[in-house]
Amino acid sequence: MRTAVLVGTLDTKGTEYAFVRDRLLKAGMSVITVDTGVLGTPAFTPDVPREVVAAASGADLAELVRAADRGAAVGAMARGAAEVVRRLHAEGRLDGALALGGTGGTSLAAEAFRGLPLGVPKLIVSTAASGNTAMYIGETDLILMPSVVDIAGLNRISMRILANAAGALAGMLGAEAVPDSDGRPLVAASMFGVTTPCVTRAKEELERRGYEVLVFHMTGAGGRTLESLAAQGFLAGVLDVTTTELADNLVGGIFDAGDERLTAAGARGVPQVVSVGALDMVNFGPMDTVPERFAGRNLYVHNATTTLMRTTPDECAELGARLAAKVNAATGPTAVFLPLRGVSAIDAEGKPFHDPEADRRLFAAIRDGLTNPAVELVELDLAVNDPPFADAMVQKLHSLVPAAA
Repeated sequence: MRTAVLVGTLDTKGTEYAFVRDRLLKAGMSVITVDTGVLGTPAFTPDVPREVVAAASGADLAELVRAADRGAAVGAMARGAAEVVRRLHAEGRLDGALALGGTGGTSLAAEAFRGLPLGVPKLIVSTAASGNTAMYIGETDLILMPSVVDIAGLNRISMRILANAAGALAGMLGAEAVPDSDGRPLVAASMFGVTTPCVTRAKEELERRGYEVLVFHMTGAGGRTLESLAAQGFLAGVLDVTTTELADNLVGGIFDAGDERLTAAGARGVPQVVSVGALDMVNFGPMDTVPERFAGRNLYVHNATTTLMRTTPDECAELGARLAAKVNAATGPTAVFLPLRGVSAIDAEGKPFHDPEADRRLFAAIRDGLTNPAVELVELDLAVNDPPFADAMVQKLHSLVPAAA
């Protein structure tokens, strides 16, 4: 029998949790309830009481109650719930997890669930599900389901939504298991619309050579997810064709993946081949959302929701220096490939972002900045989307991945 773990405040949401618990039991699931409430009395006796959750975070429940500080209490119970959930999964007593809540409950449950491995079903019915959910989901496969109405009692709408949530979790837990691996080495590749021809060809060639390829779209979340998988040891290699998120991080675009982009594979010792795909651009939303200070810049409408801005020679020099510094820190086999005839589909000769001086500054900064003798620099008189450029990167990564030997 599969086990669903319900995590939440049974003092304020006890009626709703009891409803979901009963639906899961009727679906043939075993259920463990974890109480993260602090102030009120739980509506029913939980399997894991709040005292245990508080203690798991190193806190004392009585002190949390006396302090009456909701923020501190939520933080302590979130940390405790994360530890309880981790233990239950390690003991084989958690096959999936579900929670209900507003912003506070969603934040608490999300912290608890984000530590569960990729593939473990994790679902939160949340009042915050229709807004910006990046802060809750992070780089995980956590699902946020809109509650439609507030989670404040049972009514014809909330019961339908909660029943659907219970059914969704039961369905995921009852689904036939998918093998974790078919034996092929797992490789990640970074792609953007303007580097698609390169990455598509590279993916096909890598698969022909016996690799399984995960392609990530470099929109901030894509880069963070790639870094997370590399840090967790999932990857045998990284084909980092498209490092455009570095430009958004530098200039202030909407696809910023954070300061840790282009660090995890190197720190973990994962073989990587890195290039400068789409470092000619910073990304914004529709044209009317581009900050006023950039009004005089070279702007290009990529589509109705995305406006691209050409990086300047000075910005490109800084980007090259930053890329080189990150790559210098790599502890595993690493190569950097420079496409001297263009770093994106719109940077090639005759295209809107063609700027030889900006590219020259980018390449020069990388040459000057690469001080780690173990990092190989390969310069090709090709554009990034020329098929031979993709082929060369694939051949190099194949030679660096141990399983290829």
